[in-house]
Amino acid sequence: MSLPTDLKYTEEHEWLAERGEVVRVGVTPYAANALGDIVYVDLPQEGQEITAGEACGELESTKSVSDLYAPASGEVTAVNQAVVDAPEQINADPFGEGWLFEMRVSEYGSLLDSGQYAELTGE
Repeated sequence: MSLPTDLKYTEEHEWLAERGEVVRVGVTPYAANALGDIVYVDLPQEGQEITAGEACGELESTKSVSDLYAPASGEVTAVNQAVVDAPEQINADPFGEGWLFEMRVSEYGSLLDSGQYAELTGE
């Protein structure tokens, strides 16, 4: 799968898309494939302040549990209830319907462009 060039990425395999005042956050196909079939998600709550680089949730698969790291600091403004109800959407469409949450950013963490992320993952 080719990486969208309009997104930013983290070394922990999250992606970030700017959407006006807020950004949308999800995990990359690389992460979804490495986890296997995702069966449960624990996401930050709307209104919660999160800090770049710190764990803000969990993704549980049939193989393991993995922390979800905040790609930026700020306030969570929306949570994708559809992936809470049907976590398999993350595996099926990680850049689309499988997004996780939106946030208003106060400070960005360390982000990569698509070329840097592709180099990191060997894709």
